[in-house]
Amino acid sequence: MEYNLKIKLIHRDAKLPYRANDGDAGLDLFSVEEKDIKPGESALIATGIQMELPAGTEAQVRPRSGLALKHSITLLNSPGTIDEGYRGEIKVILINHGKEDFKVEKQMRIAQIVIAPVLHVNLVETEVLSESVRDKGGFGSSGK
Repeated sequence: MEYNLKIKLIHRDAKLPYRANDGDAGLDLFSVEEKDIKPGESALIATGIQMELPAGTEAQVRPRSGLALKHSITLLNSPGTIDEGYRGEIKVILINHGKEDFKVEKQMRIAQIVIAPVLHVNLVETEVLSESVRDKGGFGSSGK
């Protein structure tokens, strides 16, 4: 099933999000500014776009694996959630986990967005939950 994702370019250097290959889940987001990020620091990077998500969806902002592997650059709040009703500029919080300064350049692919359905659930308060095989097993409970 296909949906329309409306994109508004609000900066002269803005580019439409781009799917590098047919079948890719993520659409690349591009920077409209240059900024240096020092090791251990983060920066809010503008994309110069606004969007209108289809009803019943969210956009998940995720890191790009190449930036993570080659430069230790990732997203501080990964995945970042963009709610259906948000209409402001899309910005990305990058963090430099590397040992060297990282230069964000204009038109650089800095992150990706994945559009996903959102389930709306009814909250039901209860005193009893059903049993499961896992039960209360949490962190590390399944072994190495």
